[in-house]
Amino acid sequence: MAGNPFINSIIKKNRQGGDPRFGRFGAGGQAAQQNQYPQGQYQQNPYGAQYSSEPQQYQGGYPQGYGQPEYQNQSGYDQQYAQQPGYSPVIEGERLTMNDVIMKTGLSLAVVVLGAAVGWYMPILLVVGLIGGLVLGLVNGFKRKVSPVLVLAYALAEGLLLGGLSGLLNARYPGIALQAVIATVVVFGTLLALFANGKIRATPKLTKIFLGASLGYLAFFVVSWGVSLFTHTSLMNTSVAGLPLGLIVGVFGVALASYSLVLDFTNTTEAVEAGLPERESWRLAFGLTASLVWLYIEILRILMYLASIFSDN
Repeated sequence: MAGNPFINSIIKKNRQGGDPRFGRFGAGGQAAQQNQYPQGQYQQNPYGAQYSSEPQQYQGGYPQGYGQPEYQNQSGYDQQYAQQPGYSPVIEGERLTMNDVIMKTGLSLAVVVLGAAVGWYMPILLVVGLIGGLVLGLVNGFKRKVSPVLVLAYALAEGLLLGGLSGLLNARYPGIALQAVIATVVVFGTLLALFANGKIRATPKLTKIFLGASLGYLAFFVVSWGVSLFTHTSLMNTSVAGLPLGLIVGVFGVALASYSLVLDFTNTTEAVEAGLPERESWRLAFGLTASLVWLYIEILRILMYLASIFSDN
């Protein structure tokens, strides 16, 4: 298990049967219960002891139900049986499905596109999007109970950022925004196809490397920002083996964002299999949206440096 820590914690509680949202025995109740008894031993039947002591009610010498509406309290017994070993767990609300995640992610991306359309014609709003996206990203990332409103607000802020940034760069390098969109869709589709066919998977070891590399990536940008603030020069323009450092960082960023998407695919698969509540689809949609935004920005960075190199030549 190598995904979102909140998703992982819920799945872990579900499998241990300690989370009341997933019934008495979790999503895999029957298998988990059977493993509690050694081979050759059998569990005492709970039903005989439970119902043998209950008084039987007769009307005219026949058990209740003959000549009367049958199973008047059927739903009550169904709920009681569902809590016994070997029955499906009882979950409050609806279970998460893949369609839920697709719908919520599609809605979030639609809001991103809407915000981008506004930011394209009002580039000044990219500052609002930058600050709002950073704050809302942290809030959504650490909030234990997911909020659909905050997820959509984050999507809108990221749309303002992407629209303003893309509009400014497209004015200098015509066509760069469309190229970035196409490249992002191609990378996303390729990763999804490879994941669906089992060619790529997130592993705990790779995830540890990813987390360490992401921290280093973040530290580099903090240092770069500090250097540019005090020296008015950018580390991104430093040449390494004849290539701008910004181009190398962009390629590194695409690799990180791509693995982040693989993690999101893993989160989604594990969450659906574990039968998490439907509301968690918003958390998964947030993760997918954030990863796609990150991927787009890094691809846009690469295209910007490539356009700069070829225009100089």
